[in-house]
Amino acid sequence: MPSLTLLGQSLLSGLFIGGLYGLLGLGLSLSWGLLRVINLAHFALVFLGAYLTYHLAAVGGINPFLAMLLIVPGFFAIGVALQAAFIRFRVGEFASLLVTFGITVVVEALIQWVWTADFRRLEYPSVSLRLGPLFVPLTEALMLVVAVALSLATWAWLRFTYVGKAMRAGAEDPGMAAAFGIDHRRLALLLSGVGAAYSGVAGGFVALIYTLAPAQIYAWIGVVFAVVILGRLGNPLGPVLAGIGVGIIEAITMAVTAPSWAPLVSFALLILVLLLRPDRI
Repeated sequence: MPSLTLLGQSLLSGLFIGGLYGLLGLGLSLSWGLLRVINLAHFALVFLGAYLTYHLAAVGGINPFLAMLLIVPGFFAIGVALQAAFIRFRVGEFASLLVTFGITVVVEALIQWVWTADFRRLEYPSVSLRLGPLFVPLTEALMLVVAVALSLATWAWLRFTYVGKAMRAGAEDPGMAAAFGIDHRRLALLLSGVGAAYSGVAGGFVALIYTLAPAQIYAWIGVVFAVVILGRLGNPLGPVLAGIGVGIIEAITMAVTAPSWAPLVSFALLILVLLLRPDRI
């Protein structure tokens, strides 16, 4: 059995990686649940945001957090443009999976062309806070706080504002919502832009914490899909809660057994939930 210190540190690591899962899954959950668009390009945008943050910070000398804020409006515009194209060409749910996979491959090639396939690492000082025998990395902690804050803000926006209620009504029954004067297409553009902006924020934290390589675009797709479905599609709080749960279970599994067992956790939970609650999709 591992020591209590190792278990405690593993618990913290799982908490932080769960925050990343939630941040990665937030935009995907909104687009899939409310727009019926399975947007694989979301992961490509995350890594495009990571490389842009890296470039602005490492080459341009801009503070990486400021760089993150600078790229968010551009990503919002990209999300709006993508959704406008989906509406224009009447791209359905299954077709969106294929189309956005193609976009992901194109973005990966673009990243490799501009930044090459070499590993890139943003040299940013990593500061940790010591709590007894445990160490809390402040960048990862900030990422968790941002993930929770964005989830809560999105939940409140969808639940209490007129625009949010209109979005939920349009997702539930577009025809009936249109009869009451709700322009579902315009709201879809807004929601898609917000989801893409969230991918830019996630990409900024990926650049701060991880070493970058173009092929890593696909590294988190499986577990984030599991987290999104476990958290229930269209629920802004679901990805963070499910992500934290999966992250903690994965970390404890790695500490108690071996790292190779960790990927089994999320997919075992996903299979179990889909067997017991197939209505979650």
